[in-house]
Amino acid sequence: MEHVDPTVFRLAIFVLAIFVGYYVVWSVTPALHTPLMAVTNAISSVIVVGGLIAAAALTGGDGWIARGAGVAAVTLASVNIFGGFMVTRRMLAMYRKKERPKADAA
Repeated sequence: MEHVDPTVFRLAIFVLAIFVGYYVVWSVTPALHTPLMAVTNAISSVIVVGGLIAAAALTGGDGWIARGAGVAAVTLASVNIFGGFMVTRRMLAMYRKKERPKADAA
């Protein structure tokens, strides 16, 4: 039996993770969505801290790689946090009672 190329193996795991992630995310009920988004925002905030540390790295000649990866991590995690808060706000708005317009006393 021949060995499988590691690139093909990693690609297969990546594709499988996409399918599993899709089905897991879309099967979450609205009642669980808000707590899950809070946890996701907390994880992204840890990524921001790590990205800031990497962006501030004062290493030798290859320091630009760490800085670039740090800036990219901070940017993408910040977008994720902002989007998470916007989605959470919208989800919570679904549970508010809608105000009925007041009739004019004319």
